[in-house]
Amino acid sequence: MTTDMRHAVVDVLEDADAVAMKMAELFIKVVKEKPAGKVRIALSGGSTPKKLFTILARPEIAGQVDWSRVELFYGDERYVPDGHADSNHASARELLLSKVSIPAGQVHPMPTETTAVEDAARYQTSLQKAYGADTLEAGRPLFDIVMLGLGTDGHTASLFPGEAVLDEKKAWVGVSAPKTAPHERLTLTYPAIASSALVVFLVTGENKVPMLARLRQGDGSIPSGRIVSEGKILILADRAAAGELS
Repeated sequence: MTTDMRHAVVDVLEDADAVAMKMAELFIKVVKEKPAGKVRIALSGGSTPKKLFTILARPEIAGQVDWSRVELFYGDERYVPDGHADSNHASARELLLSKVSIPAGQVHPMPTETTAVEDAARYQTSLQKAYGADTLEAGRPLFDIVMLGLGTDGHTASLFPGEAVLDEKKAWVGVSAPKTAPHERLTLTYPAIASSALVVFLVTGENKVPMLARLRQGDGSIPSGRIVSEGKILILADRAAAGELS
């Protein structure tokens, strides 16, 4: 059964720190409860994920995760050189990956080495290898968790308003060149995000109130409102972002 945004569960928490802690608890829970195989998780960028990475890197938290079973991917990436200050992978590496015992081969940064189109295809190949098939199958999700954010313009991952990638129906990874944000980007597409057991939106800050309301309504005129999952969708929001919901 496919879940759309109108049927997402909303959990309102005190602040951004509480949102990050709740996401950490979910991360630990999913890894512990999956009976076998790798746990594939797509990370997101932004300030709240940085808080999450810092929490997961704490020895008492990191010790609760069997990192040998975790395989990490990214929901999107700015097309910048490795180590660039705007790189999602650089932030994750600094705050988390350099501090936990995850095997290097189980971390899959989005490549930014040739052209965006070529590197999108390369990343799709990496995903297909991890999945064990070239075609997504119903009932066998690509990701155990997809973490997403919410922009004030309604974008999520790098699915920005007006971008051609919003209409992609087959490819798992696409290219976005938003007019309202810096850098060309690689991004998971709607089909790849939909192939998930759990999608979690991390939404914090009072500037997100209007878009969070539209997201919860499944407003298809904003990119985030079109997200679906073959599993569940959870919105973790702080009180500031929730507005009247809180």
